Amino acid sequence: MSNLDDTPTETGLGAAVGTAAPASGPAVQLLPAREVPLGGPRAMLVRRSLPSRARTTVGAWCFVDSYGPATGEHVMVVPPHPHTGLQTVTWLLGGEALHQDSLGSEVRIRPGQLNMMTSGHGIAHGERSLVGDGTALHGVQLWVALPERHRHQDPGFEHHAQLPTREVDGVRTTVLVGTFDGLTSPATTCTPLVGAEVRSRAGALRLPLRQDFEHAVLLVSGRLEVGGEEPAEGDLVHLGSGRSHVDLVVGGPSVLMLLGGEPFGEELVMWWNFVGGSHEDIVLAREQWQAREDRFGEVTGWDEGSWLRAPEMPGVRLRPRT
Repeated sequence: MSNLDDTPTETGLGAAVGTAAPASGPAVQLLPAREVPLGGPRAMLVRRSLPSRARTTVGAWCFVDSYGPATGEHVMVVPPHPHTGLQTVTWLLGGEALHQDSLGSEVRIRPGQLNMMTSGHGIAHGERSLVGDGTALHGVQLWVALPERHRHQDPGFEHHAQLPTREVDGVRTTVLVGTFDGLTSPATTCTPLVGAEVRSRAGALRLPLRQDFEHAVLLVSGRLEVGGEEPAEGDLVHLGSGRSHVDLVVGGPSVLMLLGGEPFGEELVMWWNFVGGSHEDIVLAREQWQAREDRFGEVTGWDEGSWLRAPEMPGVRLRPRT
């Protein structure tokens, strides 16, 4: 999926900015989601909680959207667009979608399956919802920032139809990325990372955590209380680091995403759909995409005129933030 903002702002990746609580220690910080149209006047609205003014990363996770439930034959249509310097993680709770990219991948994704695309130095892809069984489209789209040693590698794509899952006392856990509670995902990661879906009925819930990771909990659906905060659907609650566990209170059947990883120590710039190490990296990627150079390849099956053009660069130099 893409960031379709017409006037995307510069986002520094690394330490928190603004009034954020420090990443170390068991701090709790609510990061409310904002509604963002996914392109066009009748676009589907997504709930974006990361990046925010208060915080730009959770480990290497640098972008968190949740969307739906939404119905319609073409409720989501995201034409071919570029990515650099990141991994996209697509996870559905309902509905179906078709992924096509410039590596030649053409994959239908259904709930419980994982798509992970590694852009490396450059890739292009498009996504659109499918009618499927008529279930409303409902899911999350996540980005992971690649460290410098992986930002220039060749692109890749993985589809995992089955992931490690455990159900105990009405709590069903599926590990998308990394290792959680003894379960390890087959998905490729480039930094120490964890991403897990937790489905729970009403009641108290304790999740084990790695103390050297910082973590956050995304409320996808239902009701939740954590550390005195009661997030709305789409909100992210940052938990800091140094915790061996987190205690949650779930109100009714709910779906949560646990995201975490080692604090991301590198300074990067994220603008539109590009992650790079400098202003020049972003400018070059934009110019090459506009010129349709070989760096990003071709995505078959889309009308030529539907490819997304990059917005104009801002009138100031993009700078990494510390």
